[in-house]
Amino acid sequence: MPDRTFLEWPFFDEAHRGLAEQADAWAERELGSPQHGGDLDARTRDLVRALGDAGWLRWCVPSAHGGASERIDVRALCLLRETLARRDGLADAAFAMQGLGSIPISAFASPALRRRYLPEVAAGRRIAAFALSEPDAGSDVAAIRTTARRERDGYVIDGTKTWISNAGLADQYVVFARTGEPGAKGLSAFVVDADAPGLTVLERIAVIAPHPLGTLRLERCRVPAERLIGAERDGFKIAMATLDLFRPTVGAAALGFARRALDEATARVRERVAFGQTLDRFQLVQERIAEMALDVDASALLVYRAAWAKDMGAGRVTREASMAKLYATEAAQRVADAAVQLFGGLGVVSGVPVERLYREVRALRIYEGTSEIQQLVIASQVLHPRA
Repeated sequence: MPDRTFLEWPFFDEAHRGLAEQADAWAERELGSPQHGGDLDARTRDLVRALGDAGWLRWCVPSAHGGASERIDVRALCLLRETLARRDGLADAAFAMQGLGSIPISAFASPALRRRYLPEVAAGRRIAAFALSEPDAGSDVAAIRTTARRERDGYVIDGTKTWISNAGLADQYVVFARTGEPGAKGLSAFVVDADAPGLTVLERIAVIAPHPLGTLRLERCRVPAERLIGAERDGFKIAMATLDLFRPTVGAAALGFARRALDEATARVRERVAFGQTLDRFQLVQERIAEMALDVDASALLVYRAAWAKDMGAGRVTREASMAKLYATEAAQRVADAAVQLFGGLGVVSGVPVERLYREVRALRIYEGTSEIQQLVIASQVLHPRA
């Protein structure tokens, strides 16, 4: 069982502490050793169903539609992502996409759309996805080229989406497309079912830490008008609000990876003998362990500050969320790298936990806003704070 002394911090209440203990016990029992190879889609589906059966996906939707709390509890999302990432990166990704792919519906969609999709997402019976990025529009959301043209009783969507988690696996996608003028003000958001005519998976993308990822093509893809989320031209607001809420949870996943890397490294240096003594007796090793522990605790403080602020009704937490995402993901990469170094040659052997963690953490510094974008966001918040 991992060290949970940080749960005594005032960011948490008894319900959160109980949730963390239950999630730890479940993850230890059900996710003991991550699987490698095999059918990635089947593993992801199994994980989504297991997460639903265990009740963890209920934290991704509000209680009115089968969720665990009246509003999305960001601290709970962070605790769960940290716990899952510590055990299995694919389990964390499966959980994360159920949240990221459904929060726009929870926060902005009509009651009918919420009733249609959210209970099934919470139960793990439908797999969700978030289709924002394009070949020429990743960090620059305002550059989206996918269009949605109004025709009679619906919209016709044309465009390409790439780097989409759960592409080819999801039952529905939240798709962002242009219904108005160029720039951020012309974007809208839609729920598009996977079996919608004109929606195809162009390719699957293989990455260093296997996750279901791919490119979608929408060609004269017709969706009913009632699948519009919010109002026309609300798309940029919906995307930014979703990322604002979810970015602290990316930091939490990185924190889970970092905690596991630190645990693996400390166990290794206590037992590995060199030059007549265990590695933990060497001052340079002690220095490295101290730096890793500092990165872990600083990450936790930033992640749970952002989550706590959001849960306390702070509204937009752009600065706090970007700081949490930036610091925790960069720190996790440092911690994983240090763990590999302390393992020596064994650290780069395929399948050793620190080798897996080194690969798993790398993508977190890119998706949902690269580290460089987070720096720009933070600078903007410092230089031009909200009135």
